[in-house]
Amino acid sequence: MSTFDPKTVSGRLSELEDAMGEPGFWDDQRRAAGVSSEHARLTKRLERYQGLLRDYEDARDLLSLDGELAAELDEHLLPIERDLDRLREDALFSGEYDAGDALVTIHSGEGGTDAQDWTEVVVRMYLRWAERRGYSAELVEASPGEEAGLKSAAITVSGENAYGTLKAERGVHRLVRLSPFDSAHRRQTSFAQVIVAPLVDEEDEVEVDEGDLRIDTYRASGAGGQHVNKTDSAVRITHLPTGIAVQCQNERSQASNKQTAMRLLRSRLAELAEEAREAEMARERGAAQNTGFGSQIRSYVLHPYQMVKDHRTDHETGNTDAVLDGDLDDFIREYLLAKAAGRVL
Repeated sequence: MSTFDPKTVSGRLSELEDAMGEPGFWDDQRRAAGVSSEHARLTKRLERYQGLLRDYEDARDLLSLDGELAAELDEHLLPIERDLDRLREDALFSGEYDAGDALVTIHSGEGGTDAQDWTEVVVRMYLRWAERRGYSAELVEASPGEEAGLKSAAITVSGENAYGTLKAERGVHRLVRLSPFDSAHRRQTSFAQVIVAPLVDEEDEVEVDEGDLRIDTYRASGAGGQHVNKTDSAVRITHLPTGIAVQCQNERSQASNKQTAMRLLRSRLAELAEEAREAEMARERGAAQNTGFGSQIRSYVLHPYQMVKDHRTDHETGNTDAVLDGDLDDFIREYLLAKAAGRVL
């Protein structure tokens, strides 16, 4: 269902306001924070709908007064259409973490230095997308490649429905171009894997047994001032039961790097649980769920022609520069609508 029902939202807001008015509401801080967050989110959603309705009615009234203003009104309606698309997206998010923030981890795949360079391009693409979207994004971990680019990176993205939106980007992103690192300038295919996890801050949201962890320290590499490369401040944490490994070397101290790495690990474990839930739902529908390196979701072709194509929805564009500069909303929206309709996993 991709429709917005203002009556349902208003009714839910009334329920939340009643709960917030109960005696002792703030005694349970975690519950209170959840209720308050949902109330703020739904209030904003309802206000967006009401604003769109006013703008539409103003445009309709103006057109009825002067039909010659149609061309001018078309331009006026463009931002209304974009906001309406965002409102339709809101109705698609029903998962436990969908409304919250996201951790986006990008790993270079096959392709050597080209793949590491491609990973850095993908990181920039998501940072620009977040900026366009009005989200707050922060690069919290980056492991530089031997010659260029990044072996891996992690970005936190904060904003309404950040996780629910970015889930559309999970999978393998494939680049085809003339290699800038090949002396013969031959065509090269490179891969980067994007993993999207809910950003989990509270330790009690995802319990981690210290006995299940292997913690390694090593010397940080790359840019970072005088402190880098002089102490074993970088931290890598491996969760032995699942094999999930996270690392952080961007902070100035080993303790800070460990704290950030633990935050990344809790988020990845939360995502693992989400993937298991989605896989079970897929099995119930008689379909297979695959989010590993075999699940190539999108190709970015820069040579011999220019095209970006999503293999799940067949949505494509020839404006590759815009996409790589963060213009991803059409791809994300097409996937979300297709998933809501049951056309894709």
